[in-house]
Amino acid sequence: MFQRYRCKNCDCAFNDKTGTVFGHSEIPLRRWYFAVYTYIPLNTGIRQLGAGLAVTYKTVYRRVQRFLWSLDAPRPQLKGPVKIDELYLSAGEKGRERDQEPRLRGLSTCGRGTFQEDKPPVFVVTDRSTGETYVHPAKAADESTIRLLLSNRQQESVTVYTDGFRAYEPLDDHDSFEREYVVHGERE
Repeated sequence: MFQRYRCKNCDCAFNDKTGTVFGHSEIPLRRWYFAVYTYIPLNTGIRQLGAGLAVTYKTVYRRVQRFLWSLDAPRPQLKGPVKIDELYLSAGEKGRERDQEPRLRGLSTCGRGTFQEDKPPVFVVTDRSTGETYVHPAKAADESTIRLLLSNRQQESVTVYTDGFRAYEPLDDHDSFEREYVVHGERE
């Protein structure tokens, strides 16, 4: 059993498995590690894993799919000039009781938001040399998220086209990026 923690900001309970592929599983982590150890090198079938773990086929199948999905998470291969921009999605209406209006989840204020405030940022990265576009939902629109999105590049120095958002400003000081930007407030 894992120690439970409580978040000071939102008062939610979590443990060491929260946010991993093994989260929300009643099966001990030691058994899952054994399953991963036997599945990958020995090419064990899902039915055999289910029998070895004493769980149903469906349980093992879902965990294997989550594990494989996490390994195959796509990373953009950026080759040339890159255009990056962010947008914020309002979560909108949530739930609806019978014969009542749906309640609103979105913020009453305009502007940038965060994942916790029901206005998660979504980055759109377009590689101008290949024409490929990548859409990345994020928890925050900050410098670390932007650096992570631009980290998988094939050239040492990449030209990045942005707008005047302050989170892009640290790219000016970095040798790996040549930043060109427009300021929408000045009608550019």
